[in-house]
Amino acid sequence: MNYTWKKYRRIGLSEMRPYVPGEDLTHISVNKEDSPKDGDMIACNPKNHEDQWLVAKEYFEANLEEEKP
Repeated sequence: MNYTWKKYRRIGLSEMRPYVPGEDLTHISVNKEDSPKDGDMIACNPKNHEDQWLVAKEYFEANLEEEKP
């Protein structure tokens, strides 16, 4: 199948916290391509904090920054 990819800009904020090396990731989605490491972040659905996933450090640094007050 041939898919057409489009670019979308985020219009909301993401809630995240640092990954703590060695923490239990039982209820956090981790892609098979990722291996949790220091510097990664844990993101959550702001409307459901039980929905969490790992965000690789490299992706985070290239695409996100902390909101300034």
